[in-house]
Amino acid sequence: MDSIGDRRNTTVSQQGRVLDPVYGPSVLAEPEFFLHKESIDRLTAPLTAIQGQVSKNPRTAAVILAGGSGERYGRPGGKQLLELQGKPVLTWSAEAFDSVADVGLIVIVAPEHRMEEYCREAVDAFPFVTPVIMAPAGVIRQESSLSGISKVPESFEFIAVHDASRPLVTPELISHMISALRGTISADGVVVGYPSIDTLKIVSKGNIISTPDRSAFWVAQTPQIFHSTIIREAHAHALAEGFVGTDDSSLVERMHGNVILVHGPRDNIKLTTPEDRIAIEAGLAMRLTERL
Repeated sequence: MDSIGDRRNTTVSQQGRVLDPVYGPSVLAEPEFFLHKESIDRLTAPLTAIQGQVSKNPRTAAVILAGGSGERYGRPGGKQLLELQGKPVLTWSAEAFDSVADVGLIVIVAPEHRMEEYCREAVDAFPFVTPVIMAPAGVIRQESSLSGISKVPESFEFIAVHDASRPLVTPELISHMISALRGTISADGVVVGYPSIDTLKIVSKGNIISTPDRSAFWVAQTPQIFHSTIIREAHAHALAEGFVGTDDSSLVERMHGNVILVHGPRDNIKLTTPEDRIAIEAGLAMRLTERL
């Protein structure tokens, strides 16, 4: 894999256009995947059954970040083992990656003193097919991400980073993102998100300064998937220079990496406060009902 700098001048195939390998024959002129409503509907279509599977030559490893303390949620011991519709939050996220054939390894990053507990309660109690290993969490998210990435063998071409507290992620979305990254020659990574629907204000000391055009703003989520050599290089540079970003994509962006955006479903929300639980449980319950 070439470095980020070497890949900046790579010419995109199809006469400057990018072919979407999942929803072809649609061809996009720009290196961003702005999916239409019908595409989003397909990503959120009812799941007949979620079953673990691994291809003969998987190229993607998943790093699932479960190291948060859950302070904002207000639950002692965090929220990763909180049961939603019969399974821990962490299990729902891990199962989505277990169901993607191209994912050949799942790394769960958890507080070191709770790794055995997380493994016993959220992994061993369920029929995972994909190999699952644990990695110790760091003090901040970026340290945890690097810890998980460091556990991924170099033989994997792609690394997906996901927040365990987003249990509504689907195998279809993950597969689509992997295909989007594979099908975009100039891309170093792919991030899922959706356009901001709220009016935004720029504020200074409590006073509104201006109202920017919200069409330029998107809400970024996880998974975020990268070429493995690129995300390793980005983390190494950030560590050496003392830079702390809010997500993994920001580390690649500061190196002038090309990260494309997949327009995903808005229900891929993060369990942060008790109020979020209501919406997430409703979403999980609907999927379980649709599989019957």
